[in-house]
Amino acid sequence: MPRIPWAVHAPEPAVASGERDDRSNSRRGGEPEQPASRRTRKESPAEETTQLRVPPQAESPAELTTQLRVPPPPERPAELTTQLRVPPQPESPAELTTQLRVPSPAELTTRLRIPSPSEDADETHPGAEESTQRADGATSSRHRGARRKPAVPSALAGRWARVARRLRPAYPRPGRTGWRRWVPSWRQWLGAWGLAIGLSGTFLVIAYAATDIPQNLNTYATQQDNVYFWSDGTPMARTGWVRRQAMPLKDIPQDVRWAVLAAENESFYSDPGISFKGISRALVRTVGEGNTEGGSTITQQYVKNVYLNQNRSVSRKFTEAMISLKLDQKMSKDKILEGYLNTSWFGRGTYGIQRAAQAYYGKDVGQLDASEAAMLASLLKGAGLYDPTLSQANHKRAVERWSWILDRMVKIGKLSPAERAKYTKFPEPTTQSQTFDTGKQSDYLVELATQYAKKAGHISDQQFDLGGYQIYTTFDRKRETALTDAVAKARKKALKDDPKTAKAAHYGASSVAADGKILAVYGGPDHRTQGYNESNATTVPAGSAFLPFVYAAGLEHGIHKTRDSTATPVTPETLYDGNDNIPVTTPEGPYWDRANKKVAAHNDGNKSWGRISLRRALAESVNVPFMQLGMDTGLDKVRQTAEAAGLLSSSMGPQVPALSLGNSTPSAIRMANAYATFAAGGSHIEPYSVRRLTRNGSQVALATPRPERAVSAEVAREVTEALTDAFGRAHPAVAGSAPDAAGKAGTTADDTAAWYVGTNDSVSTAVVLYRIDLTKSLEPLPLKGLAGASADDVPYGIWAGAMSPLG
Repeated sequence: MPRIPWAVHAPEPAVASGERDDRSNSRRGGEPEQPASRRTRKESPAEETTQLRVPPQAESPAELTTQLRVPPPPERPAELTTQLRVPPQPESPAELTTQLRVPSPAELTTRLRIPSPSEDADETHPGAEESTQRADGATSSRHRGARRKPAVPSALAGRWARVARRLRPAYPRPGRTGWRRWVPSWRQWLGAWGLAIGLSGTFLVIAYAATDIPQNLNTYATQQDNVYFWSDGTPMARTGWVRRQAMPLKDIPQDVRWAVLAAENESFYSDPGISFKGISRALVRTVGEGNTEGGSTITQQYVKNVYLNQNRSVSRKFTEAMISLKLDQKMSKDKILEGYLNTSWFGRGTYGIQRAAQAYYGKDVGQLDASEAAMLASLLKGAGLYDPTLSQANHKRAVERWSWILDRMVKIGKLSPAERAKYTKFPEPTTQSQTFDTGKQSDYLVELATQYAKKAGHISDQQFDLGGYQIYTTFDRKRETALTDAVAKARKKALKDDPKTAKAAHYGASSVAADGKILAVYGGPDHRTQGYNESNATTVPAGSAFLPFVYAAGLEHGIHKTRDSTATPVTPETLYDGNDNIPVTTPEGPYWDRANKKVAAHNDGNKSWGRISLRRALAESVNVPFMQLGMDTGLDKVRQTAEAAGLLSSSMGPQVPALSLGNSTPSAIRMANAYATFAAGGSHIEPYSVRRLTRNGSQVALATPRPERAVSAEVAREVTEALTDAFGRAHPAVAGSAPDAAGKAGTTADDTAAWYVGTNDSVSTAVVLYRIDLTKSLEPLPLKGLAGASADDVPYGIWAGAMSPLG
């Protein structure tokens, strides 16, 4: 654009006398014809056009004509005086030179729109119509120079405009002096507050509508622990990362509920889910001091526990409030209170009022009184500050808050003055201690109970891991202690006598009642260092401890001397050849093994007994008669009887003559259970370790084992009597004081295992000892005298200790 000088002298063009006359006539109302050299616009006859000649610049060879429309004096004298001072028109035809000071380019751009040369060239002839193209493609035409008619504002717009003018700040304020010039008027204050409130309200409405209640609770908020109990109902162990047990509100006493409400949110049942006063106080503290303060309702605390996190920030507080408002509309107050009581932190590693009651007072929440409830409610303000057992300062704070909560309960009408008068002494909680056993054997017990609970309760691993289960086991605490102590004593002695041999020794033991309850187990020295359970392991053969099953099969099914013959009954007095190295025969003749050798049985120590009754052979543990009895009865019948008594089919050995001598590898639990079948009169019940299962107080159905007939009651009695003889012959000093004791040792031909299995007072215990060097191989090693001089001294000693007292 060409530069414009600061001052421009615009000479008036020469005007003919005729033209001056025409102008005079025009002022008098005439309308003379305009000359072609100076045509006025038809649409704007009142306007007079004054041309200012701007001298051309070096950069712009062409003259730039700037048109300035000046309204005639008669119509707009005030405006004319303001915009351009024009001297009076002279009567002489002399040129009138109008001087105009042209401001700087920036000012000129603001005040005068100077068209570019191209625009000036394209300008149509005055009076012609100018066509413009609208955005929608339609063509509109107007006369060039015509003014647009201003839009008439509506009445409402006018009122708003007047209000806006009044509220519009003017600084400094006119009509004021001094500092008052800078103080807003009350109208301005009112407008500012109104605007702030309106914007805040709009924001809150949008935020409320945009906030959704999360579909899923925090995993940590829903996770609970699983608690295991001894047979007498005392706690045994706990599993899970979170110590929590959810309780339905109906099981939480009213005194406990109102103690918490009095301490935390007495208006809980009437508030909308949030406390505006509390939120304001918390926000002020957060913004002013960089931390947050309480003031949350129980609904807000519940939202924080289960939906959000414990972060201290304004954004988290705002989200918490929005969710609380919505949750209060969709969930009942009782449900919110129940959730809060089950998810709150009470210290001592506990979440929820139930675990807190157990941790501080050793009782369930349903047994708490108002005084104890008030003490627990004080912990919600901060367990680290109000647990009275941690310090004297804590104790003082706890007593003060406990008293205040009880007084608040009286004030809100939830505790009578008479009841309050009873609680003058602070209910001292127990000192923090390990409630659950963390003994080395408890992990083995937990493992057994967990496996059984999942199977019998049809519970998936994922469901069980969520927690909340109360597992009431069959484990007898006293028997478990006795069994563990007996094994520990034997192990200690073995390590002292022969450390090298005893280092690879393994002990497994179990006590099972006649009704199938597993009362005790010894799974190993420590589950943390030895993960597998020795009492449930199927590692070594049963040896001669298997003979009672062969005996029972013969008595139950009889024997066959030929393939097609009818079974011949067998009695305890039936005689068999007891000599050593007697070949085993079948109806067709001697039994040949795969190496084409005759199979012969051998007695312990290669001793020959001659003709011997089956009852005595069992009592003396003579092998040869029972290998032949198994062949005569049928190895399939022997296997069937053993499984019916309680041994697992997966642990049964090959169906060869050695089956009768114990080539099967049952666990200690199964051997004890099978011997218990004989003590129960031939009725077998599968061993089980969980008698009752609940989840958060609700009963979980269990597939309870039912008794099944394994052998007849007569056969069971005959077997028990033979085992009683065996016990009396081996341990005559004890037999007199324990007439019901019945048991038998078990050894193997290669000296790789030693057993003792027996019953007394409807309880059966099995003990097994063997050696395996797990660093080298899984093959059993010879005991090398580890089991004692008679090859069963150590297992029997453990058995006697577990069954004590025998008398």
